[in-house]
Amino acid sequence: MTSFSRRSVLAGAAAAPLIPTLASTASAGGHGAMVTSRARSFLVGDFHVTTLLDASGANDNPQGIFGMNVSEEEFADVSAQNFIPSDSFQGFFTPVVVETGSETILFDTGLGQGGLITSLGEAGIRPEDVTHVVITHMHPDHINGMVTDGAPTFPNAVYVTGRAEYDFWAAQGEGNRIYDIMSTNVIPFADQMTFLEDGQDVRGGITAMAAFGHTPGLLNFMIDSGGQQLYLASDLANHYVWSLAYPDWEVRFDMDKAAAAATRRRVLGMLASERIPMLGYHMPFPGAGYVETREDGFRWVPVTYQMTARS
Repeated sequence: MTSFSRRSVLAGAAAAPLIPTLASTASAGGHGAMVTSRARSFLVGDFHVTTLLDASGANDNPQGIFGMNVSEEEFADVSAQNFIPSDSFQGFFTPVVVETGSETILFDTGLGQGGLITSLGEAGIRPEDVTHVVITHMHPDHINGMVTDGAPTFPNAVYVTGRAEYDFWAAQGEGNRIYDIMSTNVIPFADQMTFLEDGQDVRGGITAMAAFGHTPGLLNFMIDSGGQQLYLASDLANHYVWSLAYPDWEVRFDMDKAAAAATRRRVLGMLASERIPMLGYHMPFPGAGYVETREDGFRWVPVTYQMTARS
């Protein structure tokens, strides 16, 4: 069991991802095989899975977020080895829709700045088509899109989240930044909400997997259909080099940094050994790839045309 002190709660709330105004990638238009600048679809057995670019933007001072426990020299060296600058990075925010044939299940609701709705439109999905909204954890960039102009963004949806995650933040009370956002965007939906424990299903073929550390109750999800699997990793790793490739590097937004690192090693090791593709909320869009072992860490291998849904 991971222990979170009041000090770590306050630090985690203060360090939770800020909500910048980000320049969203422009639409390329057209649906076809569902490969656009904002929506990319994959087939997993009988399920149609679409990653949706909510926003993307440039950021400075990456070591203020990633690799906080390594030297500037090591951070710069690793960055150079991976052909990326050490003084800036591009952030991505990528919710996911799973269409099962009878349900349209949205995982996370983004920044609430309209980008997700645009991307859903490119995928041919209206907000009222969404049957389930699943919240992986309560950081603002995952729950800010729950409400638009004071009304539910997804008016016909039921809601699903982790029991441990919801209970932890709901207990913090007014004055806690995440609780205050939840009080508008999540808590009003509690009567319509199903609370999951580790190993329980959203529906058959979509199973919650505990990935605690980043937050006290972060849930990932295994998508399993027709003998194929895809792991929805949410914020397991927040950068494909400075977090995924080096799982012991500390990330500012991880509340329990030791637990988050241990979870990364456990899950990434499983994905690498079983060759299961994953979706990462903050991986470079379209956020889909494979994990392989490399020395004492891992390497991100982006999906190209594997699993691509064809019209």
